[in-house]
Amino acid sequence: MATIEECRTALEKLSESMGGAEGDVREAAALDRSVSCRITDLDITFAGRLAGGRIEVLDTHPGPPRRKAEIRLTMAGDDLVALVAGELNFAKAWGSGRVKLEAGLLDLFRLRKLL
Repeated sequence: MATIEECRTALEKLSESMGGAEGDVREAAALDRSVSCRITDLDITFAGRLAGGRIEVLDTHPGPPRRKAEIRLTMAGDDLVALVAGELNFAKAWGSGRVKLEAGLLDLFRLRKLL
């Protein structure tokens, strides 16, 4: 099972990758939205902001998200680490229910370029 620190590191790595993206991916990452990432097996939520092509984690707290973020991810810690490392295909994980992504319809269309 991934640790809280490993999950935080994976989110930082994802943010760095998004910040260095180009073309359609850079455009998709340019959203300005609140974000939450709930790690179910650790019962923790990372809450922050997607802005300027990067994810900034502003708060980490136990339990479910305290406020409904505009973009919401839910998964196990090992799945987050595997996704960021390129070892887990997002579409397959999402289709099987291992990863949940919730957002407005227009945001989902833009985010699919990232995934």
